[in-house]
Amino acid sequence: MTALHGFCDVLVVGGGINGAGIARDSAGRGLRTVLCEQHDLASHTSSASTKLVHGGLRYLEYYDFGLVRKSLQEREVVLASAPHLAWPLRFVLPHDSHLRPAWMIRAGLFLYDHLATRRSLPASRKIDLRTHPAGQSLDPRYRTAFEYSDGWVDDARLVVANAVDAFERGAEVLTRTACVRLQREGGEWIAALRAADGRERTLRARVVVNAAGPWVAEFLDHCTPTPARHHPRMIRGSHVVVRRMFEHEFAYIFQAPDGRIVFALPYEGGFTLIGTTESEYTGNLAHPAITAAEQAYLLDMANRYFQRDLGVSDVVWTFAGLRPLLAASMDEPKSVTRDYVIDFDRSGPPLLSMYGGKLTTYRRLAEQVVDMLTPALGLASKAWTAATPLPGGDMPDAGFGGFLAQMRVRYHWLAAALLHRYARAYGTRMNRLLAGCSNVADLGEEVLPGLYAQEVHYLRAAEFARTAQDILYRRSKLGVHLAAGSEQVLDEWLAQH
Repeated sequence: MTALHGFCDVLVVGGGINGAGIARDSAGRGLRTVLCEQHDLASHTSSASTKLVHGGLRYLEYYDFGLVRKSLQEREVVLASAPHLAWPLRFVLPHDSHLRPAWMIRAGLFLYDHLATRRSLPASRKIDLRTHPAGQSLDPRYRTAFEYSDGWVDDARLVVANAVDAFERGAEVLTRTACVRLQREGGEWIAALRAADGRERTLRARVVVNAAGPWVAEFLDHCTPTPARHHPRMIRGSHVVVRRMFEHEFAYIFQAPDGRIVFALPYEGGFTLIGTTESEYTGNLAHPAITAAEQAYLLDMANRYFQRDLGVSDVVWTFAGLRPLLAASMDEPKSVTRDYVIDFDRSGPPLLSMYGGKLTTYRRLAEQVVDMLTPALGLASKAWTAATPLPGGDMPDAGFGGFLAQMRVRYHWLAAALLHRYARAYGTRMNRLLAGCSNVADLGEEVLPGLYAQEVHYLRAAEFARTAQDILYRRSKLGVHLAAGSEQVLDEWLAQH
């Protein structure tokens, strides 16, 4: 091992949404913070979600009112702090023969509307599918539905925004760097960090936060002197992407006869995202993949409701992620709570481990973790993230529409689709991306359709991107739109530059 060098107050292991959120909060309170991630930011669970910030309507069925209320409160925070990455979405729930009576669903939606304050989202209502735009693509046997509000979010970019803010507030962000060993020494942690090229760096830390997601228990068992007290169940959530099934901007929520929920969401302009499944997983944590049975299940659910029948040949992309959930082995995956558990080991220098959680409540989890850490570090600090925009989100009145109109005037020379993508991805940071550009030629080489050298250089310099996959599937979703072989073309270009 190399000689000791480097010191921090807080070492965060894991660059998913929880780790990035904790690093941001910690750095913003003046703590010397290091975030290490064995792969890329958001390269696993946090880029494989259903892309929603929501209260979790179905959790009302399990009387998990605390989680729903907390999630609804945080939904408002995310929508306000990142209006370029998250925005309101109206969901349509068709009433099917196996569902509860309409009056009972209406009562549940009324409760969902009022468990937490809604600043701008409209209330739920009953609708007639024979006249509502969402009814046009559904099987005509569905006549009644319910419409309610939740939110959409670009999950991977939300992670990156938190990591960027952490970095700009003083944190060190180390991607493709694994924490391979922790040991206690003199009231501190000695951490061995191994980069992708095999080189090791040693770091002293006063506190370690284990936000390794699916690896949370494995990290404790293999890299620390403290074996895991909990071993979560891995629940795989799989999704399929098909060509656009409907022209309107509503989303659908379908409840299967077995009680599971499947969403059908507008995706990337020309596609529909259908998911998710909930099935036990025991394979390689780094490479969960949809099974044929899961794909058939999602397509069957879509075919139950839509007029147009889908087959395997209609699927243009699939992805799957793992949720590490704490529950008894006999519990059905769909009934396992998505609330988080924070395990605080005080037997030596503090070690906190995160189990479970959901995208929507990441900021609350991060705030709670740092609130727990500061007394252990002998510091007094105030929570700050609830009212602070994420990078790119500092728009007057959190108004994306007004911001977009200004950008159309300022960058009139950009094609409309490209300008809209930049505005959505970068928000007000779009001005940094385009600094010094006054025409298309200033964007440099068009490496792939819609991807210019200017953006590639920005992503590498400002957003920790290294590979084509980082750029095409996490910093953007351009990979869904581009021809086969595009990833290789970009990797070759990156190697040359």
